[in-house]
Amino acid sequence: MERADEATTAPGNTADPVVRTPYGAVRGRYENGIAVFRGIPFAAPPFGPHRFRPPVPPEPWHGVRDAGAFGPTPPKPPYSESFARYLSDPVVEGEDCLNLNVWTPAPDPGARLPVMVWVHGGALTRGSSAVPVYDGSSFARDGIVLVSFNYRLGVEGYGLFPDAPPNPGLRDQLAALEWVHEAVTAFGGDPDRVTVFGESAGAISIGALLASPRARGLFQRAVLQSGPPESTQRDKVRRLVRRMATRLKVPATAAAFAAVDRALLAETQAEVGRRASPILGGPAFGIVVDGDLVPRDPLEALLDGAAGDVPLLLGWTSEEYRLWLVPTGLIERIDRLGAVALAGAMARCHCGPEVPRGYRIAHPDAPVSDLVGQMVTDHLLRFPLHRLAGSRTGGGRAPSYVYEFAWRSRVPGLGACHALELGFVFDSAEVPESAKLAGPGAPRALAREMHTAWVRFARDGDPGWPAWDTTHPVRVFGGDGAPLAHGPRDAEMALWEAASTRPEAAPTASGAGSGTLLRGATPLSAVRRLRRPGDTPRQ
Repeated sequence: MERADEATTAPGNTADPVVRTPYGAVRGRYENGIAVFRGIPFAAPPFGPHRFRPPVPPEPWHGVRDAGAFGPTPPKPPYSESFARYLSDPVVEGEDCLNLNVWTPAPDPGARLPVMVWVHGGALTRGSSAVPVYDGSSFARDGIVLVSFNYRLGVEGYGLFPDAPPNPGLRDQLAALEWVHEAVTAFGGDPDRVTVFGESAGAISIGALLASPRARGLFQRAVLQSGPPESTQRDKVRRLVRRMATRLKVPATAAAFAAVDRALLAETQAEVGRRASPILGGPAFGIVVDGDLVPRDPLEALLDGAAGDVPLLLGWTSEEYRLWLVPTGLIERIDRLGAVALAGAMARCHCGPEVPRGYRIAHPDAPVSDLVGQMVTDHLLRFPLHRLAGSRTGGGRAPSYVYEFAWRSRVPGLGACHALELGFVFDSAEVPESAKLAGPGAPRALAREMHTAWVRFARDGDPGWPAWDTTHPVRVFGGDGAPLAHGPRDAEMALWEAASTRPEAAPTASGAGSGTLLRGATPLSAVRRLRRPGDTPRQ
């Protein structure tokens, strides 16, 4: 390695930028005037004695470490062929996978620029900071220091074992934020102006961090895209771990799993979870209440006022469910099953027949797949976010801003699906990996519009439309109507509000088939028919 004093951090210099981190100096690259640093370790490799354990600091290095390429990605199974057509997930081999990247317009400690920290999605089982859609150049171009990082996934990051602490993947995220707080000044960032933003599992993770006392002070604003604050039942995670243990013929302990080849572990994880999905449910990895980092359910904590001083930007896409249904071919099966599929949605959402009946009244011409998809999306995602925004409208709490992404993909069938907004938030809609979801010729003006709103929120705390109040303002990106709507989903939210206050409305296996809408179908049998082997490809 080179000596740190052999290079310069001066923004206008043509030499590669060098910045000193708490563990050693790193050499990045200037790319179109932006200083970019990739693959910087923020924790030690999570293998050997660190396997299934909380992260520990990396070993310091001497001289200058090259930071010109993305670092290794955490172990993970690949997407199935069905999903790989739409989603990119590059793999970089190596053990030093707890690393991060920085894009900065001014690697100068005196710059004190706003910082945005990206937490990627992928159901806590896939994804990384190396996905090309997440390129931070556009944020740096607009005066933001952008940081993205990796964290452990799947059983490595969210398995539940009797001989290891829970939530190591979330602990990785906390360690990355602690690194940002300590090191970002040297890259030109202001550690007192940090905005965390994430999508899907990334947003769920941010919800847990918002509610965690251990994360207090590490960020000042937060963006939740298509992911609600939530925790997963411990038994649900344990079932998945036990199924893996049975297939592997080993005890369901961290020590036993650590002895299994990583590739086989990832393959087994994909196999046992292949029929689980947001629509169908089933055992899955998730963040669990651990009494430490996650002392209670994150949504409950936030509704009770935790992080009430942190401004929020939160929202969803209009047709989240299409990414879950179209690649698998499940959308056609749901339409064929009709009332049986609606009964399955009741079981998934723990509601009575009045909810699907209300959706049918509100959307009389919609196919059954749309009703099922919107029901599950509202139950799992929109209603919790709606409640969160509503809980922060009084009592001196910080504002919440709500959006909906309504532009429909030019890829047939996908519509305004889950994750489609990412290329627009990053203003990277022109890269081939974005086009896999958006199709050709995504509107650049819409990308600039949405990206600018995120930059404004990070810089000023105001994305450019009214904060949530009793009129329920929603900024609609790419829709057919006015860009600002008031209460566009209030009718559906009222159904869930009523269902949540009437436990007796929850269906039972014997009584859910009452009424003409659901005659002859029971929820449990409906879910079994939807999950028939072979119907849902691996995800």
